[in-house]
Amino acid sequence: MNRDELEAELARMHPDAFAWALRCASGRREEAEDSLHAAYFRIIDGKARFDGRSSFRTWLFGVIRRTALEERRKGWLRVVRLQRWFERRGDETGDRTDPGGLVAGETAARLRTALGALSTRQREILHLVFYQELSVQEAAGVLGMPVGTARTHYERGKARLRGMLAGEELT
Repeated sequence: MNRDELEAELARMHPDAFAWALRCASGRREEAEDSLHAAYFRIIDGKARFDGRSSFRTWLFGVIRRTALEERRKGWLRVVRLQRWFERRGDETGDRTDPGGLVAGETAARLRTALGALSTRQREILHLVFYQELSVQEAAGVLGMPVGTARTHYERGKARLRGMLAGEELT
């Protein structure tokens, strides 16, 4: 794949790539942007090369995931500070006057809490399958795990999430 084709494919896939980077960064937009920028730089610079052993999408998501993990290792203190800032900001700007907004906010909060209770692998596999529309096999390739392990995390994650949202606390 030449540079022009590579850049065109990256531009085409950018919305999905950003969503995955955001997931890899646990929802922290600045970290996701930094990770995605670093991943794109690696790809354009030739440090990460697509060899055709998987789909371009699977390969790209793997590069983004590895880059995000490296970025997290480098900037753990910055991430902690940003998380505290976002938490304080959310408390200060919460709109409690709109009953519809409150219900939607409570539902979103329940979902975030339930997702937060899942293991990292379960959250990642569910995100790739539901939001990025990858198959479990493709998601396994992105995460660098055997397909059987990915299926196990996928099924257990769905079951646990379903139980928590239904009010049952699963262990």
